[in-house]
Amino acid sequence: MDKKKINKYKKLLLEKRSVILSEIEHLQKGALKKSQRDASGDLSGYVYHMADVGTDNFDREFSLDLASNEQKILYEIDEALKRIKEGGFGRCEKCGNEINPGRLEAVPYARFCIDCKEREETKTKIR
Repeated sequence: MDKKKINKYKKLLLEKRSVILSEIEHLQKGALKKSQRDASGDLSGYVYHMADVGTDNFDREFSLDLASNEQKILYEIDEALKRIKEGGFGRCEKCGNEINPGRLEAVPYARFCIDCKEREETKTKIR
């Protein structure tokens, strides 16, 4: 892959990384750092209704799940940036073939070509 394309993908990865970091920060400032009392706006010492507690717990768990997924993507982006430095970016880690540019546009941190990724997902579904 030529240097111009590499720089294009590097810029795309850095932009995605910045967006994800701000999303994680937003999640942390929002639901993850608030106590149940703060989230409900109730400053009294009264016991919460079970439904309210359940809703708050669901919201916190949902936010944790989102943050976890964002963290995984952030890791993949950092790994892709390492591959750019090391010269392996754009090549499938399984078969060594070049990854389709359309795939890299959609998922610039992709490790595998479409064929290898489909085989991997098929194995996972069978288990």
